[in-house]
Amino acid sequence: MTTPRLEIKDLVRRFDGKLVVDHVSLAIQPGQVTCLLGPSGCGKSTTLRMIAGVEMQDSGTIHVDGKLICDTVYRIPPERREIGLMFQDFALFPHLSVAENVGFGLKGSSRSRKARAAELLDRVGLSHHITSFPHQLSGGEQQRVALARALAPRPRIMLMDEPFSGLDNRLRDGIRDETLDLLKEEGTAVLLVTHEPEEAMRMADEIALMRGGRIVQLGAPYNIYNAPADRDAVAFFSDINSLEGVVKGALVDTPFGQFLAPGHPDGTQVEIIFRPQHVGIDFDRQGKGPNPTERTGAPARGVVQRARFMGSESLVEFRMDHDGEILKATVPNVFLPPKGTPLWMTVRRDRCFIFPKQ
Repeated sequence: MTTPRLEIKDLVRRFDGKLVVDHVSLAIQPGQVTCLLGPSGCGKSTTLRMIAGVEMQDSGTIHVDGKLICDTVYRIPPERREIGLMFQDFALFPHLSVAENVGFGLKGSSRSRKARAAELLDRVGLSHHITSFPHQLSGGEQQRVALARALAPRPRIMLMDEPFSGLDNRLRDGIRDETLDLLKEEGTAVLLVTHEPEEAMRMADEIALMRGGRIVQLGAPYNIYNAPADRDAVAFFSDINSLEGVVKGALVDTPFGQFLAPGHPDGTQVEIIFRPQHVGIDFDRQGKGPNPTERTGAPARGVVQRARFMGSESLVEFRMDHDGEILKATVPNVFLPPKGTPLWMTVRRDRCFIFPKQ
């Protein structure tokens, strides 16, 4: 098995007695991008700071290429860890030119520093700004200078703390893709912190979903999205709908028909969670009555409360007849039924998640 470029084992950090990072372990290979994803305050940035060496863990170890760089006794200082840092604040020196910013802190002759800066600025498409100053650049250009500066010392690991959040949406996707391409070309192991599921899905080879200081699920984006560990993991990536029921004979009775609940003992109260895009609307019935042969199970009726066009799809909210709760459905293209319209809906069985009720 290949030795990970970065490996952290059972990192723990407390502040004023409060457990902020709770036995976090990760391994990242060269050229791999792992995202620490979770809500604000869940311990993502603290984990990053401990790896960088600007925060000291209470217990646990950090290894680079199999070699210990930090435990609670032995500690290599931050400047000797060969770890690059990129943050939301680009922190460029305003009095230095673009080339001088990129070459700042590099060792070697002036000629070699200038050559490395010129090489990286060419790779990020900014060779024409080599003599410019930061205030003369756009936000996206400053981001690319910050990336070039972080890569200049050829770090084995890059730590990125929400580095794209200051960019507008038009620029963000392009800059993220360019950044990823360059980091992978360099064979750099990347640990990216973000609270945006879309960013993690777009960038990561692996997602570590954090909550309350712990990693609650670790895996490829596809697996995290389609095989979530719990209800909150589903809800973190999208809106959700919920049905409640009790298991009887491995089945749960609902207004949408019976759902299989394997692995849940009889008598267990469960929640059936499904996303709005997996609600089907039966346009033919027009609120007239159910069709028991529906392949996705029995239909249930609701009355439109609100419909909004979202660009590529429409979001429709229904008040359901059976319990008065709101159910959300997304429909491709434009579908804006008037408030008060009754419609029948079905739920895709293969896109539902069943968890014990919390």
